[in-house]
Amino acid sequence: MEEKREQWGSKLGFILAAVGSAVGLGNIWRFPYVAYTNGGGAFLVPYFFAIFTAGIPLLILEYGMGHKYKGSTPLAIARTNKKWEWLGWWPTISAFMILGYYSMILSWAVNYFTFSFSKKWGNDSNAFFHNDFLQLTSSPFEFGKMVWPILLGIAFIWAINWFICYKGVKGGIEKASKILLPTLITIMIIIAIRAVTLNGATTGLNTLFTPDWSMVMKPKVWVAAYGQVFFSLSLAMGIMMTYSSYLPKKTDINNSAFMTAFANCGFEFLSAIAVFAILGYMATSQNLPMSEVVSSGVGLAFVVFPKVFSTMGGGGTILGSLFFLCLIFAGITSSVSLTEAVAAPFSDKFGIEKNKMVTIICVIGFIISSVFATGAGLYLLDIIDNFINNYGIVVVGLLEVLLIGWIVKPKKIREHTNEISYFKIGSWWDLTIKYLTPAILIFMLIQSIFTEIKNPYGGYPMLSLLLYGWSIIGIGVIGALLLAKRPWKDK
Repeated sequence: MEEKREQWGSKLGFILAAVGSAVGLGNIWRFPYVAYTNGGGAFLVPYFFAIFTAGIPLLILEYGMGHKYKGSTPLAIARTNKKWEWLGWWPTISAFMILGYYSMILSWAVNYFTFSFSKKWGNDSNAFFHNDFLQLTSSPFEFGKMVWPILLGIAFIWAINWFICYKGVKGGIEKASKILLPTLITIMIIIAIRAVTLNGATTGLNTLFTPDWSMVMKPKVWVAAYGQVFFSLSLAMGIMMTYSSYLPKKTDINNSAFMTAFANCGFEFLSAIAVFAILGYMATSQNLPMSEVVSSGVGLAFVVFPKVFSTMGGGGTILGSLFFLCLIFAGITSSVSLTEAVAAPFSDKFGIEKNKMVTIICVIGFIISSVFATGAGLYLLDIIDNFINNYGIVVVGLLEVLLIGWIVKPKKIREHTNEISYFKIGSWWDLTIKYLTPAILIFMLIQSIFTEIKNPYGGYPMLSLLLYGWSIIGIGVIGALLLAKRPWKDK
């Protein structure tokens, strides 16, 4: 089967796809806020430290594993150590769950792109988003009715995922990345240029970049930096190992890891400049302190920004439509990589033709995603996302470094990547994988669990956290163990 494995058409195609996977909604609405709340300019110290001590070493690890063992995540891990195969299935299941709610957020962005031309959200963007658009119910247990515009948007996003992945690695993902990623960066540059010329932009940028050095000594700031790097580079989601398994024999792995990390980091900075310049304009025009207009995530994109676009007249229409287009493109490059990371392992395991597998995954995925198009969609997104990110992904990352650091031995992977890379990595990498990264991830995990026990997430009823949070983690682990027991077809 190895001989028939697809390949990227070029190294550039692989880098663009990997960067496209890394550049997602989190870069636009998570990084600026995380930097702002964790010491502004001072946050860059732990952030860059995290890129060099966790981001790049883990990318090299995942690229090296995928390339050396020529298989999607579960297959690559099974080839290093059969007993650990389940560790490849857990992120595969998590990726599928993430796709469920990711398609919903992208559906919102598609809808809001059409709203931006008429500024349909009116004067009260908050009420419009929660009541008129989402038709949000009063609790996570009350599903309400199906919201058709959101469901249609979800269908549209799954159709795009299907179309791109069905065309294969070279003809689909690579081609799409070569169009989507440069377009995305161009749009973001246009938004940033317009944003920094707005009245009050400097207020926003000063707020973002003024360093608060007292924050650098706080452990929570370091945890936030590692968390940001981890989530933003698509680590421990089964994507990077699968993507690198399609690389030709001679590929500069080490260099590719550095390029992916820095390209992603550059886009985060660009987004932060655009976001905070616009927030500065809003604070100035409404005579509010910056602390009152800053928010992150869904609220920033669908409540705060529409409010800003409304105050800008005709310019707001252009900026608004560009902003939502940006969200759509950033999201599609990530959702395509997630789709591939789910389809490839099942195709490898059960010997089902990849195209057929992509179709099956997209149909089942759409059916599951339709739950998010109900009035409880936002609650489900919030709870599932918190648990998958804080527990699922962090634990997978931790187990990955323990497996390679202590059982397989990092030297094996390092020698493989050094043999084919211009830039050689030294034994510092082994020490990072063995000691530093696991120590930080264990600390992150303990902190998450303590916080969870002290005050349960988001003030939700305990039952909803068990049903939509902890049980999702349970499904991931049990599903992974069951899949690992099944024999490989043709292997």
